[in-house]
Amino acid sequence: MSGLIAEARRASGLSQEQVARMAGTSRPNVSAYERGHRSPTLDTLERLLAANGQRLLAVPIPSFEQRQDRRGKPFFVPHQLPQLPPSAAMAQVHLPMHVNWSNPEQIWDLSNRSQRLLAYQMLIAEGGPDDISTFVDGSLLIDLWQEMFVPEDIRAAWQPIMIKALGREAT
Repeated sequence: MSGLIAEARRASGLSQEQVARMAGTSRPNVSAYERGHRSPTLDTLERLLAANGQRLLAVPIPSFEQRQDRRGKPFFVPHQLPQLPPSAAMAQVHLPMHVNWSNPEQIWDLSNRSQRLLAYQMLIAEGGPDDISTFVDGSLLIDLWQEMFVPEDIRAAWQPIMIKALGREAT
């Protein structure tokens, strides 16, 4: 938690004194929280984050079901779509070798829609739960879904989660 508090303050560019004043605490307390010498209450943590222009947010961790395609090859389907912070959703990444086995040294720019489409196709077909949770953002996946080329078995398995996320039928 101390890293979260310090990172929020650094991102805001405020001093410990400024944050303390806005959060209704003292500078020594902010310092102690940032260094991990004290733990704030939830209320205090929320005030510290608010002073830095941030808020605490709970994001569901997707769980996955393993399935098999017609050939018996396993693939994974989440029970809900992953949500990534923008910095991760738009990052430049190396995909794991078991996902991008044809060119494992390639850097994928997920902020580039065309590259994201190709990366997501590989991740959906070849990736495991950690890969999908790390690299695939549900909102961006929804945007690409109509254009994605994935094996029919995998598309059919993902279709209900896409319908649920869209609140309507997706094709």
